[in-house]
Amino acid sequence: MKSNSNGQKLERVFRDLLTLIGEDPKREGLLRTPTRVAESYKFLTQGYHQDITALLNGAIFTEKYDEMVIVKDIDFFSLCEHHILPFYGWIHVAYIPNGKILGLSKIPRIVEVFARRLQVQERLTQQIADTLFEVLEPDGVAVVAEARHLCMMMRGVEKQNSVATTSAMLGSFREDERTRNEFLKLINSKLS
Repeated sequence: MKSNSNGQKLERVFRDLLTLIGEDPKREGLLRTPTRVAESYKFLTQGYHQDITALLNGAIFTEKYDEMVIVKDIDFFSLCEHHILPFYGWIHVAYIPNGKILGLSKIPRIVEVFARRLQVQERLTQQIADTLFEVLEPDGVAVVAEARHLCMMMRGVEKQNSVATTSAMLGSFREDERTRNEFLKLINSKLS
């Protein structure tokens, strides 16, 4: 019931927005726009309503593997909290297990939970790293995010080719330069 009530409130907000920018929300092409935009925003911000523990669903396994595990080129889409415009790109994640591994598909799912909130790229990067460090207790975690921000491309400085890169290095990735360099080299390599 509350969800439906929130959906109706969102529709009213977007209907009012159309009026405020000088449009007629009763125009044929805009009649269903408030509903479509409300549904879109519910989807784009669903990360607020997702629980990491439930998402992991027991996919942490005991394993005697102590080499780097990397999932790279995880595409993501998020909304910047300053302009509520999209930013998008790729996230590369690595960890060095300390007796526990995570089902590989859970790493992109963790990325999605945090990307589907109003964000800044720096916080998104750190939240992913902190979550993996907390749930796996590994020797180290590394996350690098590369993104294009529509708030910089469509407005403001209007720079079409700029890419923002952020990183979060925890444990051995922060403490050991060789480990960090191996990760950075591997995320920049391509399969033959």
